[in-house]
Amino acid sequence: MHAVLVRHFFALFFSFLLGVYLLPIIIRAAKKIGFLDAPDGHLKHQKDPIPYLGGVAVFVPFITTLGLCFPFENQILWLLLGTTLLLFVGLVDDLKVLKPGQKFFGQFIAALCFMKGEFSLKTPFFSSFFNIFLSMFWILSVINAFNLVDVMDGLCATLALLAATMFGILAFIAGKYTTSLLLAAFIGSVASFLVYNRPPARIYLGDAGSLFIGGFLAAIPLLLDWDRSLFIVPFGGAVGTVYQFVQPLLVVFLIPCLVLFVPLLEGIGLFVIRTRLGIPFYKGSPHHFSIYLQRKGWGKYQILGFVSLLSLMMFAFVVLFLHCMISLPWLLIATMSLVTGWIYLIFF
Repeated sequence: MHAVLVRHFFALFFSFLLGVYLLPIIIRAAKKIGFLDAPDGHLKHQKDPIPYLGGVAVFVPFITTLGLCFPFENQILWLLLGTTLLLFVGLVDDLKVLKPGQKFFGQFIAALCFMKGEFSLKTPFFSSFFNIFLSMFWILSVINAFNLVDVMDGLCATLALLAATMFGILAFIAGKYTTSLLLAAFIGSVASFLVYNRPPARIYLGDAGSLFIGGFLAAIPLLLDWDRSLFIVPFGGAVGTVYQFVQPLLVVFLIPCLVLFVPLLEGIGLFVIRTRLGIPFYKGSPHHFSIYLQRKGWGKYQILGFVSLLSLMMFAFVVLFLHCMISLPWLLIATMSLVTGWIYLIFF
């Protein structure tokens, strides 16, 4: 156990220190080559152009740390291939804006890499085709959720840091040390980026960073196993029949959905609002929750504190559930209460 802890601390601090060292260099390089995000008066309201190479700043310390201390396996290589492809697609989009279909095609190919590495729903309850469909839907949804939430200084990085830490704690407690080591390297890298991305940001993630982060955090839950006995609820009659179909999905996706509560809620909210307004869901619009809160007078640090508190509350419910201190119905009631509070606070 001592050796395991040492490797985790090394991965965490080495990736953090390497990121802190590299970020000023990357910022200067981005300014020198003109790789900047200029204000447009629509969604981008920063005073000056900001360097746009944050994805590289997160990826390089992460992959370097893994090269030093991680036992590579075939499955992990497919994970790295998929996330690297997402980084590349994002870089191309940052340099020259891709059409939505082109961007989605790149995400789809990356998701296929995850599927090839067996990052997928594994249950005999559904047909193979349905398993593949649900797994692809999950991966693409999380990728785009983090891409959509990246509209404010420090927001995407903060949510990624919180989610990775939560998954890391759950993986370590479950004895999944390979997964928790992978997450330790990721946490250190994202934390170093947040030092320079906190308000006022000196560097942005860009699509490269948000797609990479989304792809990584979409795949991680599929490396973990959840106790199926926690999801056995004695429903009878028609409700019990329906629950038989829902239960396999809850076993795999409920806990990850709660850990990724804020990004997924942002994605669902944007989809509903844009659809209602007749705006294509992939087209940018100022209907993000962070923009609504800023219009109400909230500061950026207040918003970051709010999403952090909300994420930690949700994680507390998850821990209570996993330790059998609250039941599944109570967990769902608590979740719906937070969703209701979210909607009321932001939109009313």
